[in-house]
Amino acid sequence: MNICVFCSAADLDDRYTTPAREFAELLGKGGHTLVWGGSDTGLMKVMADGVENAGGKLVGVSVEFLAHKARAGVDEMIVTKDLAERKAQLLARADAVVIMVGGTGTLDEATEILELKKHGMHTKPVVLLNAAGFYDGLKQQFQRMEEEGFLPIPLTDLVFFAEDGVGALAYLEEQAGVQA
Repeated sequence: MNICVFCSAADLDDRYTTPAREFAELLGKGGHTLVWGGSDTGLMKVMADGVENAGGKLVGVSVEFLAHKARAGVDEMIVTKDLAERKAQLLARADAVVIMVGGTGTLDEATEILELKKHGMHTKPVVLLNAAGFYDGLKQQFQRMEEEGFLPIPLTDLVFFAEDGVGALAYLEEQAGVQA
């Protein structure tokens, strides 16, 4: 599978890098391709290193103003003119989406992907990888949105919350019909 991962380009604490490294290794060993923001910094670098070292492929989608941070030597690198084009390319090249810890950029990507799914613009599985409980508050907010009628589809059809990489990949493979 081509698995798009949205995550931070910041250098983060071990409670976030360790689960990312474990998930990246699972992707690589499973023969999956990482489709990501292309940066060779922070959690993006941890993911790319882990996937590449475990035998997976790398497809980066950078943006002109961040191209100087793009990882060299990847299987494919696309450079877009702006963030909107970048998000469109990431989604177009992915079979599934995993949202890992991140800041406002990651949150922007997550909400756009979920909004597109809510409106039937894609049917790709979306996972929020809730490392160290990072997305507990967002999960609570989504549950409230569902309970109070803000979501036209069940929350479980919109996004899957995984507590670890094993759970995230198992869900994605189940959605794709991959036999374990």
